[in-house]
Parts: sequence; structure tokens; C-alpha cells
Amino acid sequence: MSPVLYDLRGLKCPFPVIKTRKKLAAMASGTLIRVDTTDPLAVIDMPHFCNEDGHELVEAEKTEDGHRFLIRKG
Repeated sequence: MSPVLYDLRGLKCPFPVIKTRKKLAAMASGTLIRVDTTDPLAVIDMPHFCNEDGHELVEAEKTEDGHRFLIRKG
């Protein structure tokens, strides 16, 4: 199953986490979502969010203009 792509580039903290939380709430457990962000704080916020909400941060990588996260819904 390929991940759902979610482009949150241009949004500043706390909106990438808020929007990702809302998007994941509507998805089935085990679903993968790939989130693209340009917010420099997302590199701290996204892993914390995953840990707090019980999701698996499968991958985090630096991109040309920000970060990309692959998250599996818990």
C-alpha cells in the first residue's frame, strides 16, 4: 500500500501537527501517510506528536526546502 501524500509546505507551527492529527483521525489503523513540511520546527514536533499519539514515525528525512515524514497510524 502506497502512502497518502500530504503536502503541508508553507504552514508554520503548530499547523503541520494539527492538520496531520486531523488527517490521521479519519484513516484506518496501519495506514501510511507521507507529510511534507517546510516548518523548521516540524523536525522536533512531528516525532513528539507521533510518540504522544501512538503513531510510528517510520522515516524522517531532510528535503531541499524542509522535511518529509513517513508515519504509520497507530
